[in-house]
Amino acid sequence: MPCLNVSTNVNLDGVDTSAVLADASSAVATIIGKPEAYVMVVLKGSVPMAFGGTQEPAAYGELVSIGGLSPDVNKKLSAGIAAILESKLSIPKSRFYLKFHDSKRSDFGWNGTTF
Repeated sequence: MPCLNVSTNVNLDGVDTSAVLADASSAVATIIGKPEAYVMVVLKGSVPMAFGGTQEPAAYGELVSIGGLSPDVNKKLSAGIAAILESKLSIPKSRFYLKFHDSKRSDFGWNGTTF
């Protein structure tokens, strides 16, 4: 049930967001090793944001997963998602933070119950 939520100050009008979502979903599933059928990706654009004192393109993301995260996996996820944002949205890797949450099954709801 990995869920990646990314906010950026980049205006997404005219951007092929389907490609960003598809690439991010595939990367999360592959790197964590969970079925893509359970991966959710949320992408929000035009969010007021400053990074390093400027409003140049930047992004902030959070990834929640029930298991599957580790220091090595987190590094791979950070690299993979940053590469997608850089290639698809022109957000430099140095202007992207990604926070990881390893959640308990009982702390995440789905299908009218919890995992």
